[in-house]
Amino acid sequence: MTQTAAVRFAAPDLDTIAEAPGRVAVIVTPEGTLDPGGRRVNRLTRGALARLIEGGALDGKEPGDVISLGWPSGMAAEALDVVILPRNAGVDACRRAGVALGRAKGGKALTILGGALRRPAEVALGAVLRAYDFAAHRTGDKTDPGATTVMVKDPDAAEAAFAPLRAVAEGVFVTRDLVNAPANHLTTTAFVAEIEAMAALGLKITVLDEAEMVRLGMGALLCVGQGSASPSHLAVMEWQGGGDEAPLALVGKGVVFDTGGISMKPAAGMEDMTMDMGGAGVVTGVMRALATRKARANVVGLVGLVENMVSDRATRPGDVVTAMKGDTIEVINTDAEGRLVLADVLWYAQETYHPRAVIDLATLTGAAIIALGHENAAALSNDDALCDAVLRAARAEGEGLWRLPLGAGYAKALKSRIADVKNVGGRPAGTITAAEFLHRFIAEGTAWVHLDIAGVASVKAESAYAPEGASGWGVMTLDRLVRDMFEGG
Repeated sequence: MTQTAAVRFAAPDLDTIAEAPGRVAVIVTPEGTLDPGGRRVNRLTRGALARLIEGGALDGKEPGDVISLGWPSGMAAEALDVVILPRNAGVDACRRAGVALGRAKGGKALTILGGALRRPAEVALGAVLRAYDFAAHRTGDKTDPGATTVMVKDPDAAEAAFAPLRAVAEGVFVTRDLVNAPANHLTTTAFVAEIEAMAALGLKITVLDEAEMVRLGMGALLCVGQGSASPSHLAVMEWQGGGDEAPLALVGKGVVFDTGGISMKPAAGMEDMTMDMGGAGVVTGVMRALATRKARANVVGLVGLVENMVSDRATRPGDVVTAMKGDTIEVINTDAEGRLVLADVLWYAQETYHPRAVIDLATLTGAAIIALGHENAAALSNDDALCDAVLRAARAEGEGLWRLPLGAGYAKALKSRIADVKNVGGRPAGTITAAEFLHRFIAEGTAWVHLDIAGVASVKAESAYAPEGASGWGVMTLDRLVRDMFEGG
């Protein structure tokens, strides 16, 4: 796993500021008020900070903005970062400030003069998340994340607040690493090995091989991977931290590479299909976070791991397969494969664990990108209370999510002439008809939310908490959901 930058909280020691290496960050209120750390920096720099404020540099700035000054006189630091934050700044502003610091950090040591800031742990989280750099396959010099020291009045309280956030950050990094990994390195077998290694955190790991899935009748999942030399797997991660209650089930699509199968994708952009296991990546990252912070809840994560390749064994358009549920499926398009994987994993999750609720995540449809771009994932659900809770969690964590409808009218598009259902419903409302296909594999009375993360799992530009590439979207949202809904706050 890409290592998160080390973070430590310490009591203010103003005598060390002049010699602090790397970057030093000072808090200035929107009105230009300086705390003791700011006043010491102002003296060290012979009034440079006061001149900056008096010159109107703060005008038009928002809480969380950062102004950087290079090679400040009187200090050993390479840069002075002026963070604009009120003393009682909210979570969003604190994280935004942290992201700006993490972006500028560049592997340097960072000292944040937090003083009496109320939420220093949130600033640290933003900095850690944005300083991520996927360097596993680069030779030569690799960026050292550099240590971050946060000087605050109550370092013990700040450390206690940051401990669960550190666990979430590690989960986000796991997800980003998995989604960023090339398909020749993250094979289905390698993905299983990554999951099995998490048993050391206290997770119970179970892996089903192809023979076991054949015995269970998982014809939908197995037909996706039958054209590949890489074996298909269903990996299960169980966290039992909440007594005897039924678990929350998290289900992820794990297509480690998607050629489209016989319905082959165009060559342009196919290299991005290494991220088609994004849903499985999120589930794995969430389970890592929950186990690391010892969540007081029962959660089971299930991921279907396959590779959709072209060969003489590959599923053909027009083939009919039988899902574990017993439904027959006419495969109209082999590039609509993720829903076939999820159909069997969803049914297995319900039959085996009788969960109190099910949430699945998948890079499922290009239609989700057409509808929502790269700002929001799509949520579709059969249960208003559960869906509202997921939407609240996403808002609280600053991860974009928008609800789309379900309905019997959409499901009609999936009617097959020769089987119980077909796997695509045409271009109109493609995200919704895909969700209606999955809805068919949710038992009556089971609360369920489907999250189509095609537009947010990996992006070509910087996102709220991440550089270009894998965002880790969903780990923070689902961790928050577990805390708020299943741990009692």
